[in-house]
Amino acid sequence: MKALRAVAILAALPYLALKLAWIAGSHIGIPEDSTLLEHRTAMIFANALTLLMDACVIVLALVLTRPRGLRTPAWLLAFPLWAATGLLTPIMAGFPLQLLVKALGGSVDQPSARDGGGAFLDEWVFGVVYGGFILQGLALGALFVRYARNRWGRLWEGRVLDLSRGGSLRITAVAAALLALVPAALHLLWLSGSAFALNQARAEDRTTDFYVLEAMDLVYLGSAVTGGLLIAFRWAPALPVKVPLALAWLGSGAIACWGAWLLFATVVGTDDIARRPTAGMLLTYSVQMIVGTLVATLGARFLKERSGAVTTAARLPA
Repeated sequence: MKALRAVAILAALPYLALKLAWIAGSHIGIPEDSTLLEHRTAMIFANALTLLMDACVIVLALVLTRPRGLRTPAWLLAFPLWAATGLLTPIMAGFPLQLLVKALGGSVDQPSARDGGGAFLDEWVFGVVYGGFILQGLALGALFVRYARNRWGRLWEGRVLDLSRGGSLRITAVAAALLALVPAALHLLWLSGSAFALNQARAEDRTTDFYVLEAMDLVYLGSAVTGGLLIAFRWAPALPVKVPLALAWLGSGAIACWGAWLLFATVVGTDDIARRPTAGMLLTYSVQMIVGTLVATLGARFLKERSGAVTTAARLPA
């Protein structure tokens, strides 16, 4: 446990050091013609925000490994862990796939080019930063699984068949599934090669890994919706409860948090008209965020109801 905590903390340090350097005015790892240098104020704000976000990894690693951490209110701990899962999972899956695509001769973008910003950092920066993110995700994930099993393991015991039917959960699950059709349709179009609703720069700069990441976006959407529907409708009754919960947790976090992040990137904005997000892109990010939030809300409500049922059952005489 101490080793995992050390890995999580040490893996965050290179990213934090880069962010502090950029806030202080250093251009290390930033090409002279990078668009990052065009908006000094926006760059400071974005770097300060992401610095605080990564610093939370250190805080979470400490909370998950200290005795007092078991007394942390569930609501106070769950959101940052869900957000960390949502932000790190696509990187942990996507960056190795991008390296594999490159090794096999495919064409790749720098990871941050997904928002239409293009390549604006030296290549080594991505190796250092994303490699650190992967280590953080692995270490923090292992610590979280151990912590959650010790504190809440009883909530996902049994199989889907044992779950009670909840009308409100079904409404939420169906709403999320229907809304998910919008971003799913656009991702399928982009995956098929269509440039519909893409901005000019993104349409012209599509590479092999663009299609890989579009496919992964569909996986995250499918994971969130499937998890929510399994919990609400008790489909696949022989399935362990922890499977749909894991699908809902991972999928909802990925689509909600990355949807929110990409929306934030559009607020920071760009002066290049060709790189400004289209209405279709904004719609995709927004609806993904809503779908992820709905599925997360469903999961939280389910766990709350499950906790009450487990507590009541424990108090009944044998």
